Amino acid sequence: MSQSTRIRQPELAANLWRATGVVQAAVYVLTGIWPWLSMRTFLKVTGPKADLWLVKTVGALVTVVGTVLGLAVLRRQVTPEIALLGAGSAGALAGVDALYVAQGRIPPVYLLDMAGELVLVAGWLLGALNKVDRMPAYLTTGAA
Repeated sequence: MSQSTRIRQPELAANLWRATGVVQAAVYVLTGIWPWLSMRTFLKVTGPKADLWLVKTVGALVTVVGTVLGLAVLRRQVTPEIALLGAGSAGALAGVDALYVAQGRIPPVYLLDMAGELVLVAGWLLGALNKVDRMPAYLTTGAA
């Protein structure tokens, strides 16, 4: 394997993780605070909910996840643990969307959310498959 190939794979992984982290952070922070800012418009798009306190609780948690991902990207500290947080939270939300749309408990608009979540999972996984164990030290140590 050439030296340039060894360098490109970790850079590709880093770039995939950073891009995925930026997108997920923005989406999660915006959608997480939405019910806190305007429950009326949130419900208009997503449909009626039985427990509004639960909507706000999930929104708060999604906001925290998005904030952590965003800070990790800004600090250039997208570690395997951060990737797991991103992929795991997106996978969990996609699974909930699929299950409850299939049961008719939430409207089909959530399938759009599911698709977006699966794109995020793919971004994290593709980064992991591109030789994450050989990523430059600055990604895991915080050194610039």
